[in-house]
Amino acid sequence: MKFLIINGPNINMLGIREPDIYGKENYATLLKLVRSTCAQEGIECECYQSNHEGALVDRIQEAYGNIDGIVINPAAYTHTSVAIPDAIKAVGIPTIEVHISDIEQREDFRKHSYVTPVSVARICGEGLQGYAHAIRMLKGHLLHQTAF
Repeated sequence: MKFLIINGPNINMLGIREPDIYGKENYATLLKLVRSTCAQEGIECECYQSNHEGALVDRIQEAYGNIDGIVINPAAYTHTSVAIPDAIKAVGIPTIEVHISDIEQREDFRKHSYVTPVSVARICGEGLQGYAHAIRMLKGHLLHQTAF
């Protein structure tokens, strides 16, 4: 089983950007958590981060045929991009949307997600641990899905 973990704009600035919202742990800590969780679950993973919408779309498209599941934090593109959910729909790879903060408790514009309708699930407000939750949930979804 192979997962692609995608992070959108400014996630590389964890620990620096608004630590009262996103925490004090940095991006390297997030990557360590993701890789550790995947290893514990017997999942191979690739991690990708970009501040550019087109690069995120390209990476989603490149996943076609060689990735079993995607965990994505589209960050600001959650609320503005139609291209990212279109790419997810195009490749047909089960995807879980994750957010470090609880977007439902933030500014009004953050409450709408273009990605949620094309996702298996959305996890919000669990901090970095939300990624571990998403990885385990996606694995369970894929195992259950293939059991039928």
